[in-house]
Amino acid sequence: MPPLLALPFPAIDPVAVAIGPITIKWYALAYIAGLVGGWYYARRLVRADSLWGVVRRPSLADIDDLIVWVALGVVLGGRLGYVLFYNLPMYLDDPIEIFAIRNGGMSFHGGFLGAILAMLLFARARKLNGYTLLDIAAVVVPIGLFFGRIANFVNGELWGRIAPDFPYAVVFPSGGPLPRHPSQLYEAVTEGLILFVAMALAARRFGFRKPGLLGGIFVLGYALARTFCEFFREPDRQLGYLFGSELGPLGGGVTMGMLLCLPMALVGLTYIVLAARGHTRPRRPVEEPAEAAVKA
Repeated sequence: MPPLLALPFPAIDPVAVAIGPITIKWYALAYIAGLVGGWYYARRLVRADSLWGVVRRPSLADIDDLIVWVALGVVLGGRLGYVLFYNLPMYLDDPIEIFAIRNGGMSFHGGFLGAILAMLLFARARKLNGYTLLDIAAVVVPIGLFFGRIANFVNGELWGRIAPDFPYAVVFPSGGPLPRHPSQLYEAVTEGLILFVAMALAARRFGFRKPGLLGGIFVLGYALARTFCEFFREPDRQLGYLFGSELGPLGGGVTMGMLLCLPMALVGLTYIVLAARGHTRPRRPVEEPAEAAVKA
């Protein structure tokens, strides 16, 4: 029996669709929903003339092609990031397991770096401003973060720290008999919904007229939101707490998520300052005719 102050875990099958030997999991659908939702929103942003000023925008065809590059960057970067940051000894012992993505193991920070690299390569190939593509991504990425964290909850993974006195704690099937914080839902709200609203307001206020500004706001905002949620999230079992025995003023410990967010926050703050001072603007901005910029 679960403790009195706990909610039973909703028994949701991780497999959304099963047709014979073919199975599609909610986690895969979350990735698809994030990419499709981001693609649709990005196209709307490109169409909005009032957001751009004299900064050259990508065309709708560019956005359509970019989604493929970003999808590859997220998947490859997310997997490689998990291997390097979270469980390298295991994968060195069994390198074939690196390709077993079905067994789980994706890192947001790795996927983030993979997506950035993909966008910069795409910008170079299409002769676009890389900062501009990163700004567009910054506004739409919270959609994928929201669906991804919901999928983490459905899978009963990445659960939170033990919280026996919290009235909305959940007993996760793979988390032991004690109730825990549903930290996946905290992340869905902070990294997903709140950050989505914040970025939408920032896009409406500043537009894309200062390349790099929205990207900096997102990177800083995500770092703060993720660090906050790390206080409730159970650290990865193979890593535990770094530099200490527990997460607290006396324990001295931090999590890998916190450690990776520190450089993100610094980079985000740096680009906010640089963009606000105009250092990221192209030297010769080119006015792009509206009809040419948004043609499919």
